[in-house]
Amino acid sequence: MSSCPAARFHETDDEKNRAGHVLGQVASDHEQNSGGPPGPGPATNDARAGGAERGAGDGRVAGKEAERGGTPEGNRWGRRVLNTTVALCLTVALTHVGLVFLHVAPPNVVSQRFESQVDAWIYPLFEQNWRLFAPDPDSVNRQISARTAHTAQDGTVQVSDWVDLTAVDAAAIKHQGFPSHTAQNMLRRSWTSYVELHGGNDVSRSARAVMIQQYLRNIAADRTGDGKPFEHIQLRVVTLPVAAPGTAERDRRAASANPETRLLPWWKVASDG
Repeated sequence: MSSCPAARFHETDDEKNRAGHVLGQVASDHEQNSGGPPGPGPATNDARAGGAERGAGDGRVAGKEAERGGTPEGNRWGRRVLNTTVALCLTVALTHVGLVFLHVAPPNVVSQRFESQVDAWIYPLFEQNWRLFAPDPDSVNRQISARTAHTAQDGTVQVSDWVDLTAVDAAAIKHQGFPSHTAQNMLRRSWTSYVELHGGNDVSRSARAVMIQQYLRNIAADRTGDGKPFEHIQLRVVTLPVAAPGTAERDRRAASANPETRLLPWWKVASDG
Protein backbone atom coordinates (compact mmCIF):
# COMPACT_ATOMS: atom_id res chain seq x y z
CA MET A 1 0.00 0.00 0.00
CA SER A 2 2.82 2.38 0.75
CA SER A 3 4.20 2.00 -2.77
CA CYS A 4 1.05 3.33 -4.53
CA PRO A 5 1.65 7.06 -4.05
CA ALA A 6 5.20 6.75 -5.27
CA ALA A 7 4.00 4.91 -8.35
CA ARG A 8 1.50 7.69 -9.06
CA PHE A 9 4.24 10.32 -8.79
CA HIS A 10 6.47 8.38 -11.15
CA GLU A 11 3.63 8.06 -13.64
CA THR A 12 2.94 11.78 -13.44
CA ASP A 13 6.56 12.63 -14.16
CA ASP A 14 6.51 10.27 -17.12
CA GLU A 15 3.39 11.95 -18.48
CA LYS A 16 5.05 15.36 -18.17
CA ASN A 17 8.11 14.12 -20.00
CA ARG A 18 6.00 12.69 -22.79
CA ALA A 19 4.00 15.94 -23.12
CA GLY A 20 7.19 18.01 -23.30
CA HIS A 21 8.60 15.69 -25.92
CA VAL A 22 5.43 16.05 -28.04
CA LEU A 23 5.48 19.89 -27.83
CA GLY A 24 9.15 19.96 -28.74
CA GLN A 25 8.52 17.76 -31.73
CA VAL A 26 5.65 20.03 -32.91
CA ALA A 27 7.83 23.13 -32.61
CA SER A 28 10.66 21.46 -34.50
CA ASP A 29 8.34 20.38 -37.33
CA HIS A 30 6.89 23.91 -37.62
CA GLU A 31 10.35 25.51 -37.76
CA GLN A 32 11.46 23.10 -40.50
CA ASN A 33 8.34 23.78 -42.60
CA SER A 34 8.37 27.61 -42.30
CA GLY A 35 12.12 28.21 -42.36
CA GLY A 36 12.11 30.23 -39.15
CA PRO A 37 10.88 30.37 -35.64
CA PRO A 38 7.19 29.97 -34.91
CA GLY A 39 5.13 33.00 -36.07
CA PRO A 40 3.15 35.29 -33.83
CA GLY A 41 -0.11 34.29 -32.42
CA PRO A 42 -3.57 35.74 -33.17
CA ALA A 43 -3.16 38.49 -30.56
CA THR A 44 0.02 39.74 -32.20
CA ASN A 45 -1.60 39.76 -35.64
CA ASP A 46 -4.57 41.74 -34.29
CA ALA A 47 -2.23 44.32 -32.73
CA ARG A 48 -0.38 44.75 -36.01
CA ALA A 49 -3.65 45.13 -37.93
CA GLY A 50 -4.88 47.74 -35.44
CA GLY A 51 -1.67 49.72 -35.77
CA ALA A 52 -1.96 49.68 -39.55
CA GLU A 53 -5.55 50.92 -39.36
CA ARG A 54 -4.55 53.73 -37.00
CA GLY A 55 -1.74 54.75 -39.33
CA ALA A 56 -4.11 54.81 -42.29
CA GLY A 57 -6.59 56.89 -40.25
CA ASP A 58 -3.89 59.38 -39.34
CA GLY A 59 -2.94 59.66 -42.99
CA ARG A 60 -6.56 60.35 -43.99
CA VAL A 61 -6.88 63.06 -41.30
CA ALA A 62 -3.65 64.69 -42.45
CA GLY A 63 -4.88 64.61 -46.04
CA LYS A 64 -8.17 66.27 -45.09
CA GLU A 65 -6.33 68.98 -43.14
CA ALA A 66 -4.14 69.61 -46.17
CA GLU A 67 -7.25 69.93 -48.36
CA ARG A 68 -8.83 72.39 -45.90
CA GLY A 69 -5.86 74.72 -46.01
CA GLY A 70 -2.80 73.39 -44.35
CA THR A 71 -1.46 72.97 -40.89
CA PRO A 72 -3.34 73.51 -37.61
CA GLU A 73 -1.21 76.61 -36.98
CA GLY A 74 -2.41 78.11 -40.26
CA ASN A 75 -6.03 77.32 -39.42
CA ARG A 76 -5.70 79.00 -36.02
CA TRP A 77 -4.21 82.09 -37.65
CA GLY A 78 -7.07 82.23 -40.16
CA ARG A 79 -9.68 81.98 -37.40
CA ARG A 80 -7.92 84.75 -35.49
CA VAL A 81 -8.03 87.04 -38.53
CA LEU A 82 -11.71 86.24 -39.11
CA ASN A 83 -12.63 86.94 -35.49
CA THR A 84 -10.73 90.24 -35.55
CA THR A 85 -12.48 91.30 -38.75
CA VAL A 86 -15.92 90.46 -37.38
CA ALA A 87 -15.21 92.33 -34.13
CA LEU A 88 -14.01 95.38 -36.06
CA CYS A 89 -17.11 95.40 -38.28
CA LEU A 90 -19.40 95.13 -35.25
CA THR A 91 -17.57 97.98 -33.53
CA VAL A 92 -17.91 100.26 -36.56
CA ALA A 93 -21.59 99.35 -36.99
CA LEU A 94 -22.43 100.03 -33.34
CA THR A 95 -20.50 103.30 -33.41
CA HIS A 96 -22.37 104.40 -36.53
CA VAL A 97 -25.76 103.55 -35.03
CA GLY A 98 -24.91 105.38 -31.82
CA LEU A 99 -23.76 108.55 -33.60
CA VAL A 100 -26.81 108.55 -35.89
CA PHE A 101 -29.03 108.17 -32.82
CA LEU A 102 -27.40 111.19 -31.18
CA HIS A 103 -27.88 113.12 -34.42
CA VAL A 104 -31.60 112.42 -34.83
CA ALA A 105 -32.50 112.45 -31.13
CA PRO A 106 -33.75 115.61 -29.42
CA PRO A 107 -30.99 117.83 -27.98
CA ASN A 108 -29.56 116.37 -24.79
CA VAL A 109 -26.43 116.57 -22.64
CA VAL A 110 -24.57 113.86 -24.55
CA SER A 111 -25.38 115.14 -28.04
CA GLN A 112 -24.46 118.70 -27.07
CA ARG A 113 -21.19 117.63 -25.47
CA PHE A 114 -20.08 115.58 -28.48
CA GLU A 115 -21.70 117.76 -31.14
CA SER A 116 -18.47 118.31 -33.08
CA GLN A 117 -17.63 114.57 -33.15
CA VAL A 118 -21.18 113.67 -34.23
CA ASP A 119 -21.20 116.28 -37.00
CA ALA A 120 -17.77 115.17 -38.21
CA TRP A 121 -19.08 111.61 -38.62
CA ILE A 122 -22.52 112.42 -40.04
CA TYR A 123 -21.64 115.11 -42.59
CA PRO A 124 -21.58 114.99 -45.51
CA LEU A 125 -22.06 111.27 -46.27
CA PHE A 126 -24.53 110.17 -43.58
CA GLU A 127 -26.78 113.22 -43.28
CA GLN A 128 -30.26 112.38 -41.98
CA ASN A 129 -33.41 114.31 -42.88
CA TRP A 130 -35.59 112.80 -40.17
CA ARG A 131 -35.87 113.04 -36.42
CA LEU A 132 -36.49 110.45 -33.76
CA PHE A 133 -39.60 112.36 -32.69
CA ALA A 134 -41.85 114.30 -35.04
CA PRO A 135 -40.53 117.84 -35.47
CA ASP A 136 -42.69 120.92 -35.45
CA PRO A 137 -44.37 121.32 -38.84
CA ASP A 138 -43.58 124.37 -40.93
CA SER A 139 -45.77 127.30 -40.01
CA VAL A 140 -44.72 129.34 -43.05
CA ASN A 141 -44.77 129.09 -46.82
CA ARG A 142 -41.64 130.10 -48.70
CA GLN A 143 -41.39 131.32 -52.25
CA ILE A 144 -37.84 131.02 -53.60
CA SER A 145 -37.10 132.94 -56.78
CA ALA A 146 -33.93 133.52 -58.78
CA ARG A 147 -32.66 135.90 -61.45
CA THR A 148 -29.47 135.98 -63.47
CA ALA A 149 -27.08 138.64 -64.73
CA HIS A 150 -24.97 138.61 -67.89
CA THR A 151 -22.32 141.09 -68.97
CA ALA A 152 -22.53 141.80 -72.69
CA GLN A 153 -19.56 142.51 -74.95
CA ASP A 154 -20.22 146.24 -74.78
CA GLY A 155 -19.96 146.12 -70.98
CA THR A 156 -23.65 146.45 -70.22
CA VAL A 157 -25.18 144.17 -67.60
CA GLN A 158 -28.38 142.37 -68.56
CA VAL A 159 -30.52 141.23 -65.63
CA SER A 160 -33.29 138.68 -66.18
CA ASP A 161 -36.73 138.62 -64.61
CA TRP A 162 -37.40 136.67 -61.43
CA VAL A 163 -38.11 132.97 -61.92
CA ASP A 164 -40.31 131.37 -59.26
CA LEU A 165 -38.43 128.14 -58.49
CA THR A 166 -40.97 127.08 -55.86
CA ALA A 167 -43.78 127.30 -58.40
CA VAL A 168 -41.78 125.12 -60.80
CA ASP A 169 -41.45 122.43 -58.12
CA ALA A 170 -45.14 122.73 -57.19
CA ALA A 171 -46.15 122.24 -60.83
CA ALA A 172 -43.99 119.10 -61.02
CA ILE A 173 -45.67 117.69 -57.91
CA LYS A 174 -49.29 118.61 -58.66
CA HIS A 175 -51.46 115.83 -60.09
CA GLN A 176 -48.56 113.38 -59.82
CA GLY A 177 -49.27 110.05 -58.16
CA PHE A 178 -45.58 109.47 -57.56
CA PRO A 179 -43.83 112.86 -57.44
CA SER A 180 -40.07 112.83 -57.52
CA HIS A 181 -37.99 113.30 -54.40
CA THR A 182 -36.04 116.02 -56.20
CA ALA A 183 -39.10 118.15 -56.85
CA GLN A 184 -40.37 117.74 -53.30
CA ASN A 185 -37.26 118.25 -51.20
CA MET A 186 -34.13 119.40 -53.00
CA LEU A 187 -34.80 123.14 -53.10
CA ARG A 188 -36.65 123.24 -49.79
CA ARG A 189 -34.03 121.33 -47.84
CA SER A 190 -31.13 123.21 -49.37
CA TRP A 191 -32.66 126.48 -48.20
CA THR A 192 -33.39 125.07 -44.73
CA SER A 193 -29.76 123.95 -44.40
CA TYR A 194 -28.57 127.34 -45.62
CA VAL A 195 -30.56 129.15 -42.93
CA GLU A 196 -29.35 126.77 -40.22
CA LEU A 197 -25.70 127.43 -41.09
CA HIS A 198 -25.85 131.13 -42.00
CA GLY A 199 -28.58 132.49 -39.78
CA GLY A 200 -29.69 135.99 -40.70
CA ASN A 201 -26.54 136.90 -42.64
CA ASP A 202 -24.89 135.37 -45.66
CA VAL A 203 -21.37 134.85 -44.34
CA SER A 204 -20.11 131.25 -44.56
CA ARG A 205 -18.15 130.53 -41.38
CA SER A 206 -17.39 126.84 -41.94
CA ALA A 207 -16.52 124.45 -44.72
CA ARG A 208 -19.98 122.94 -44.53
CA ALA A 209 -21.58 126.38 -44.80
CA VAL A 210 -19.56 127.02 -47.97
CA MET A 211 -20.64 123.66 -49.37
CA ILE A 212 -24.34 124.34 -48.68
CA GLN A 213 -24.07 127.81 -50.22
CA GLN A 214 -22.57 126.33 -53.38
CA TYR A 215 -25.20 123.58 -53.37
CA LEU A 216 -28.06 126.10 -53.22
CA ARG A 217 -26.42 128.25 -55.90
CA ASN A 218 -25.99 125.27 -58.24
CA ILE A 219 -29.62 124.19 -57.81
CA ALA A 220 -30.85 127.67 -58.69
CA ALA A 221 -28.42 128.01 -61.61
CA ASP A 222 -29.50 124.66 -63.02
CA ARG A 223 -33.18 125.71 -63.06
CA THR A 224 -32.81 129.18 -64.57
CA GLY A 225 -31.24 130.76 -67.62
CA ASP A 226 -33.19 128.92 -70.34
CA GLY A 227 -29.92 128.21 -72.13
CA LYS A 228 -28.81 131.83 -72.11
CA PRO A 229 -25.34 132.65 -70.75
CA PHE A 230 -24.98 134.33 -67.37
CA GLU A 231 -22.20 134.88 -64.87
CA HIS A 232 -24.07 135.77 -61.69
CA ILE A 233 -27.23 134.63 -59.96
CA GLN A 234 -29.29 136.07 -57.10
CA LEU A 235 -31.95 134.48 -54.92
CA ARG A 236 -34.96 136.05 -53.25
CA VAL A 237 -36.93 134.29 -50.53
CA VAL A 238 -40.41 135.51 -49.59
CA THR A 239 -41.78 134.00 -46.37
CA LEU A 240 -45.52 133.98 -45.74
CA PRO A 241 -46.78 132.90 -42.29
CA VAL A 242 -49.46 130.22 -42.20
CA ALA A 243 -52.37 131.20 -40.01
CA ALA A 244 -53.36 128.78 -37.29
CA PRO A 245 -56.68 126.93 -37.61
CA GLY A 246 -59.57 129.07 -36.44
CA THR A 247 -57.88 132.37 -37.23
CA ALA A 248 -60.25 135.06 -38.38
CA GLU A 249 -60.26 135.91 -42.07
CA ARG A 250 -59.21 139.47 -41.34
CA ASP A 251 -56.11 138.26 -39.49
CA ARG A 252 -55.29 135.91 -42.34
CA ARG A 253 -55.34 138.75 -44.85
CA ALA A 254 -53.22 140.91 -42.56
CA ALA A 255 -50.57 138.20 -42.24
CA SER A 256 -50.47 137.67 -46.01
CA ALA A 257 -50.10 141.40 -46.59
CA ASN A 258 -46.86 141.56 -44.58
CA PRO A 259 -44.52 138.91 -46.00
CA GLU A 260 -40.86 138.74 -45.02
CA THR A 261 -38.52 139.17 -47.97
CA ARG A 262 -34.85 138.20 -47.88
CA LEU A 263 -32.59 139.14 -50.77
CA LEU A 264 -29.36 137.17 -51.04
CA PRO A 265 -26.17 138.60 -52.57
CA TRP A 266 -25.13 138.01 -56.16
CA TRP A 267 -23.18 134.78 -56.53
CA LYS A 268 -20.74 134.13 -59.33
CA VAL A 269 -21.33 131.04 -61.44
CA ALA A 270 -19.88 129.52 -64.60
CA SER A 271 -20.55 131.50 -67.76
CA ASP A 272 -22.58 128.66 -69.29
CA GLY A 273 -25.05 128.74 -66.38
